[in-house]
Amino acid sequence: MRKRRTRPSIVVLFVWLALMVAEPARAQTSTVAGELSVEPPTLVSLGFDWKISGDDNRNAKVDVAYRKKGEPQWRQGLPLLRLQREQINGRVGGPSFTDANNAAASAAAIAASAPPAPPPPALSTGGAAPGAGGGPGGRGGAEGGPFAFSPFSYTAPNMFSGSVFDLQPDTEYEVRLVLSDPDGVSGDAQKIVTARTRPEPMPAAGGKTYHVYPVGYEGPRQEPSFTGLMAAYYMGAAHFDYQNAYPPRVLPGDTILVHAGLYVSDRFHYMNGAPRPGYLALATVFDGTYYLTQSGTPDKPVAIKGAGDGEVIFDGAGAQNLFNLMGGNYNYFEGITVRNTNVAFLLGIKGIAGSSGFTLKHSKLYDVGRAIQDDWSGSKNFYIADNTFIGRHDPDKMMGWNGAIWQQFPGYPELLISEYAIKLYGQGHVVAHNYIAHWHDGIDIATYGNPDGAPNELADRFPMSIDFYNNDLYNMGDNCIETDGGGRNIRVFRNRCFNTAAGGLSAQPLYGGPVYFFQNLVYNGPGSGSLKFVSTPAGILTYQNTFIGEANVAGPAANEHFRNNLILAQGATGAVFTVGTFTNYSTSDYNGFRPNPNAEVSFQWNSPADGVAAEYVKPPIARRFKTLREYSDATGQDRHSVLVDYDVFVNVTIPDMKNPQRLYDPARFDFRLRPGSAAVDAGVVLPNINDGFTGRAPDLGAYELNRPLPHYGPRSTMGAPSATGPGRP
Repeated sequence: MRKRRTRPSIVVLFVWLALMVAEPARAQTSTVAGELSVEPPTLVSLGFDWKISGDDNRNAKVDVAYRKKGEPQWRQGLPLLRLQREQINGRVGGPSFTDANNAAASAAAIAASAPPAPPPPALSTGGAAPGAGGGPGGRGGAEGGPFAFSPFSYTAPNMFSGSVFDLQPDTEYEVRLVLSDPDGVSGDAQKIVTARTRPEPMPAAGGKTYHVYPVGYEGPRQEPSFTGLMAAYYMGAAHFDYQNAYPPRVLPGDTILVHAGLYVSDRFHYMNGAPRPGYLALATVFDGTYYLTQSGTPDKPVAIKGAGDGEVIFDGAGAQNLFNLMGGNYNYFEGITVRNTNVAFLLGIKGIAGSSGFTLKHSKLYDVGRAIQDDWSGSKNFYIADNTFIGRHDPDKMMGWNGAIWQQFPGYPELLISEYAIKLYGQGHVVAHNYIAHWHDGIDIATYGNPDGAPNELADRFPMSIDFYNNDLYNMGDNCIETDGGGRNIRVFRNRCFNTAAGGLSAQPLYGGPVYFFQNLVYNGPGSGSLKFVSTPAGILTYQNTFIGEANVAGPAANEHFRNNLILAQGATGAVFTVGTFTNYSTSDYNGFRPNPNAEVSFQWNSPADGVAAEYVKPPIARRFKTLREYSDATGQDRHSVLVDYDVFVNVTIPDMKNPQRLYDPARFDFRLRPGSAAVDAGVVLPNINDGFTGRAPDLGAYELNRPLPHYGPRSTMGAPSATGPGRP
């Protein structure tokens, strides 16, 4: 009988399979460079995304340098942020840490049931890679597990992402990015890219100019002239069935100059005659809305400007929406006043339609419910600057919408008569130098849900490259600035937030990051302190801020980092600093803390168990400490941080938590640092953020000693609130 032989091909196959299984495990600590992409630019920032594979031990990095094209010297930027499959799942319901109030309760419950764990390892350059966590898309827990369904379900890519800031508009830059890894890099490890910042939108030269006058105007006219905006924008105007019949008159590059007066339509009467006093037929019959559907271009917008001969007032007569621009791109508004409408500018609605290139400058909006509304993912390149937005909320006292603090006062809960000044979504937007007072929210990214196409995100629909800077915000029933729903390279810097009922700066959630919060000033947040990082955001860089109010960022969040902040407790909650994180590679150092006197717990660092890089299913282990030394020794965090008090400032007093409705006037405070105080020279160098520091090392907080202070709000009197006008404290 013939012996049966084992076929060599089978043996070879098994050996080959074994090698294939072993090879990735051995090779994944090294990094393979993937595609580098440049995000849509803003006026002062550029963002970059560099995909990679490998680097499971997180010890790769990308160093950044930049210069104007043609200049010889490179300037150092911040390194790109490492993203590594962080899970964003929202965790709605259950022990979800969904707001700062139940975050504290959840942390207390965890602390009562779990013994203190050993200090986590320093994982900034090591540790096991985060795995699938809660399963596909990052849902926390299995079906029927501890957390209910969430509208947020996203896993961040394996990549680097980050920005350079404080650039000059309309300028070409070279940016050098160098990828390195002690375990080796495959592919192109250095890239030099050229990118140009956007110019400030301006009316174009060379287009036609049309003049608009109010009903009843009897003075001299500049020609061609029209009565009412619709008659100039379209080839005709009708306050009856023919209202939609006329095509646009204006073309890209044309300008409509609107002369001083009141523009208000009788939207409840059907009229077929020419407008005249007592017969306000301005072609906005019934709904009272100006539907402006013509599109300009980035360099040739359709411009609607105040003519400069007095105030131009568009009164909505109570209309739900005054200006609808969802059908037209690159429409430009400047020097107008809008009032008496629920939605002043409707720019986009999720899943329906929206616009790009909207500009609003040097204008005033008051007695409105929403000033600017947009949650369309295709929106791009808004520029909203030097305006005043005054909401309908009580100008004399603060009122929140939830929590024991507010329910004791008449008028609780806050009546939502002015929901937000600005809400937007998309890419390339700039909101700068605005004054915003008496709203529920000030400036928001729309909490859109999962980005379009996720997990295979659509590059031109992912929310990224958005700048909010030098805005002056006052008296919010919820938050001053919400980055909720943002994706990558969201930049929030040099804003001032005074009097906010439920937290100054919010990330709820954030899809991978980075979001940059730097050089912001927050004062008086009796409900939740200065920060609100909840609904499992990921990728948060909180640098060089001054926070008068506890930082209760119980989250949990992922991949969050704190440097050079001044965080002074105001007595609103027990702990001055509470961090909940899914990732043991979250970090904090070089900060200044003022704990609440006699607090039993002043610091909390709630994180995964020792040796675990990331954990998205089990709640973080609570770690609670009375002193900065105990907290630092146990966790390894904030080893270079210091204790401070209110005397580090020239003139700042603690808010009165016995009177949480009190509003404080920013003009009565001086947040400059006292020479020789504990906050001076106590920071670490953060390239591109604290360049030009004046001492041995950077100072802590938003203001560097002996450096010029930032300008908050409008940069000219046009669009700025008067000393006694609506909204001023």
